[in-house]
Amino acid sequence: MQQFIARLFSRLMKSWSWVFLIVLTILIKWASWYPGWVERNYSQGVYPVISNVQRFLFGWIPFSVGDLFYGFLVLVIIYKTYQFFSAIIRRKLTRRIFIAGLQQGIFFFLFVYVFFNLLWGLNYNRRGIAYQLNLEVKPYSVADLDTLTNVIQSRVNYYAGFVTEAQRDSFDRKRRLFTSAVDAYRSVAKKHSFLTYKSKSIKPSLFSYLGNYLGFQGYYNPFSGEGQVNTTVPRFLEPYVTTHEMAHQLGYGKENEANFVGFLACREYNSNAFRYSVYYDMFRYSVGEVYLRDTTLAISFLKKAHPQVLKDQREFRDFYRRYKNPIEPIVMWGYGHFLKANNQPAGKRSYNEVVAWLIAYYKKYGTEAL
Repeated sequence: MQQFIARLFSRLMKSWSWVFLIVLTILIKWASWYPGWVERNYSQGVYPVISNVQRFLFGWIPFSVGDLFYGFLVLVIIYKTYQFFSAIIRRKLTRRIFIAGLQQGIFFFLFVYVFFNLLWGLNYNRRGIAYQLNLEVKPYSVADLDTLTNVIQSRVNYYAGFVTEAQRDSFDRKRRLFTSAVDAYRSVAKKHSFLTYKSKSIKPSLFSYLGNYLGFQGYYNPFSGEGQVNTTVPRFLEPYVTTHEMAHQLGYGKENEANFVGFLACREYNSNAFRYSVYYDMFRYSVGEVYLRDTTLAISFLKKAHPQVLKDQREFRDFYRRYKNPIEPIVMWGYGHFLKANNQPAGKRSYNEVVAWLIAYYKKYGTEAL
């Protein structure tokens, strides 16, 4: 293992490699200042080719190749960290070893940064779905929130009365869940052609149970183009989580935009389970925003919730309480800063910002479009 890692770094860390990575880092940073250029040349130009090739190469494999890559990466980091502290303890940390380790660390960071952005990360700097739909996303009032939440509540209460346990149970077969999610994008693409999804590559996360302790429901792997879903979360969440991760695959990097694209896909799909899943999540987001501004109004909405919605809310709360641990807040703190570093200044609250997109959407197309 030690010899393999040493040979790997020695081959990568040639002088031309340093120059190549540094130049690409500068160019990526320069491009990020021009959303129009990124939208036109990367998000709608190069990226669709990259993502389709990735999904074609890895989509047919029944397990997550990206998760295996992450696992290997974690092992390498743990091993190199062990080497470093072992050298300190044994007092063998010479100046030469320290500089070599520092060089490897910087090279590794540049390597990951460059390929993360070239393979997907530049999408954080695109104009995005608001530009494509010509939406005016701007600050909203309590009255706007009240209108939105009333509509979303009527939708979630309606579908709560139609979705059955049998429909939910059918998603225990993950192939059915993922195939249905592809059908959802096929439906929405009839209305918005730029949401066409080809070459399915959405899979259960190999780290689903670990994800419960770390606080994630799904994630996208830019190095393999796979969307991973935590398939141990409550079943009523899974359809919307799946369409959210597929939105990332289509190049919507920001969490608020991926939430909104997932909403569009679920809404257009003729499935009670998918529509309930998305309206349930949208109801949580909208009521949460109402609660921050008018607690009494938020409580009044909760009192009007369908019994099934309240039951699922309890299950949702109990699920995360069961996995509550001191590590999860630290992980989420780090993740929040990752989002801020990638053009999402609200951090974790970026997810909640989907409310602004929904309000802009109904103001343009009417509340019946929700």
